Amino acid sequence: MNYIVSIVGRTNVGKSTLFNRLVGRRKAIVHVTSGVTRDRIYGSSEWNGVQFSVIDTGGFSVLTNDVLEKEIRNQIFIAIKESDIILFLIDIKIGILDADREMAQILRKCQKIILLVVNKVDNGKSIYSDTDFFRLGFEKYYYISAINGSGTGELLDKLIEIFKQAFLKQKENILENQSIPRFSIVGRPNVGKSTLINSFLNKNHHIVTNISGTTRDSLDVFYKKYECILVDTPGVRRKSKIIENIEFYSTMRTFKTIEYADVCFLMIDACGWKKQDMNIFRLVKKNHKGIIILVNKWDLFHNKNVYTQEDYECLIRKQIYPFDNVPIFFISAKNKDGIHDILPMAYHVLKFRNHRLKTNILNKIMLPILKKKPPTPKKKNKFITIKYCTQLPSCTPKFIFFSNFPQYIKKSYKRFVENKIRSHFDFIGVPIQIFFRKK
Repeated sequence: MNYIVSIVGRTNVGKSTLFNRLVGRRKAIVHVTSGVTRDRIYGSSEWNGVQFSVIDTGGFSVLTNDVLEKEIRNQIFIAIKESDIILFLIDIKIGILDADREMAQILRKCQKIILLVVNKVDNGKSIYSDTDFFRLGFEKYYYISAINGSGTGELLDKLIEIFKQAFLKQKENILENQSIPRFSIVGRPNVGKSTLINSFLNKNHHIVTNISGTTRDSLDVFYKKYECILVDTPGVRRKSKIIENIEFYSTMRTFKTIEYADVCFLMIDACGWKKQDMNIFRLVKKNHKGIIILVNKWDLFHNKNVYTQEDYECLIRKQIYPFDNVPIFFISAKNKDGIHDILPMAYHVLKFRNHRLKTNILNKIMLPILKKKPPTPKKKNKFITIKYCTQLPSCTPKFIFFSNFPQYIKKSYKRFVENKIRSHFDFIGVPIQIFFRKK
């Protein structure tokens, strides 16, 4: 992005609410429970023709021995370092707490432009209800209500003014480029999705703990080496296992992320292919996205000598049949074993997801095959012939075959046609749709 703005503050002051308002959609989860946001969440905003990025952060708290709280603090410090402007959010209704004072001391030491934003000012009388925030010692402050939008226009005007004065020469706008491919990592909780992204980037970009469900939002990060956007997602449990509203919202974020992805990395645990893995696989296929399966923690499982790699791969392909033409990698995200070929393969899958076959070549290869083995009709005395085929002009591979009796063609024959297309044209990792129409 050209300009970067971070929203920081203690828990439950309205950071995610303000973030959603600035980006214009409900990207960050908002809930009355404190500590919902944990990682940094990136979004894009625009005001008066000027585009900038916004970073939502987890709630700052007084330092404790809790591992998760320490990781959240680290994420906040990274966001501060990345930012050009910092919005320090406080709650006028609660007043100034110890965490606010400690956060203020940290911000005063960093060489950044800091705007003190007093949130939850729902009416004019609230402005005079508490003036303790003056003691924090910041020159510029703004009254807003993130939930209803009052005061945010004035705040945005000030941001644009600062941008034009101090950051006019910045021209990079990487995440806005819609042509950059999006690779989403999906799977059950605690299979190593965040660890894989950290290994790609060679730094602790996302929080990783042994606690299941640490990641709660879908998190985008630009990977410069391969010119792509990697998306970390919350783990998806079975519906019967979701007991918190927050986890429900996290799951919805994952579903939405799959819709916007180009290729999905389905990460599974080496302990076994679970029913939920199959559910996620079907979801990716239903959305017609490219897919690569990553068997993580193979270094731990391989030592047990239960399955060989070939046996395990055969087991997975049997489960996902008939769409079994999917790349499978056996990796250790933590040790970076086997991860170096994943992104080149993702670009290969993306290439065939966008590939269009010439009609004359498709007919030249497919029609003799279909003539040699025509469809078996559901009704007697109906001889079915397929006379012509073509690929539809769509963003995903869709093929239409014209026949004299398309209504009598069985589903098994569709699978046969799909397998023949795959064997001749190498649509590896890409769902294919087959349609039969009346000639």
